[in-house]
Amino acid sequence: MDEHLVCRLRPGSAGANTASGHIEVSTEAIRQLPTRRRRKVLFRADGAGATEEYLQSITDGGGNKANTWQYSVGWTRDEDFWNNLAKVPEKTWPPALDAKGTPREDAALVEITDMLDLEGRPEGLRIIVCREPVHPKYAHDLKPYEVATGFRYQAIATNTAGRQLQWLDACHRVHAHVESGIRRSKALTLTRLPSRKFALNQAWCTLLAIAMDLLARLQLLAPDGRLARTEPATLRTDLFDILAKLTHHARRRELKFDPAWPASHNAVTAWDRVQALPEPG
Repeated sequence: MDEHLVCRLRPGSAGANTASGHIEVSTEAIRQLPTRRRRKVLFRADGAGATEEYLQSITDGGGNKANTWQYSVGWTRDEDFWNNLAKVPEKTWPPALDAKGTPREDAALVEITDMLDLEGRPEGLRIIVCREPVHPKYAHDLKPYEVATGFRYQAIATNTAGRQLQWLDACHRVHAHVESGIRRSKALTLTRLPSRKFALNQAWCTLLAIAMDLLARLQLLAPDGRLARTEPATLRTDLFDILAKLTHHARRRELKFDPAWPASHNAVTAWDRVQALPEPG
């Protein structure tokens, strides 16, 4: 589901992607989970989440020893990373897996934790590297080693122990789903804050979060097919912006749709499914 878990509005002078910011947002997110679901949690983030303070906070379970928290975040590819990656023998690269679990001939994985200087980092940290063919989108931003080998290398840091590299890689890639949530929030006016006053913009973000949650629940329960997965703009034209007329008849109000309008049946189907839902227990 694409529910909007946390939306934090920062002043213009605030630093972006700070460790304290990550910890605060994660804490707010955890508070929304039922107590029984807070014990085992996996935090996923891009490279901005690979700060020592943030990873240590997760390793410590947020200060509660009863929590078993894990992380999977992007890792910075510095000079030490490239120098040691070049020393990895070719035969030690097992193939990565695609979405169906089939080995990929063009992608491979390797763990280089023992080759890097990780002094001062949280205990249990592992570094996993995935190499893939260079996509044209990233062709202009390659490092010398990537140009020489013809592959693009991505690294993740995790403290999950006892899992195969393919499982860890697939688990981290689910993080890409966050991008769709950001895109949907922008489509629902996240980038159109209405005021110069901070409090008014906070209220705007609150309404946006409510709208995203309602939309996510609607798509889960009412429409089917492509409307259950489509973007907000398509929902507007195929479900919400429909020609109709409100009439009064026999002390009842009736909403009449134009049967010739292509999207009318989508609204009727969605309404019937909502009405068929059982009463909340």
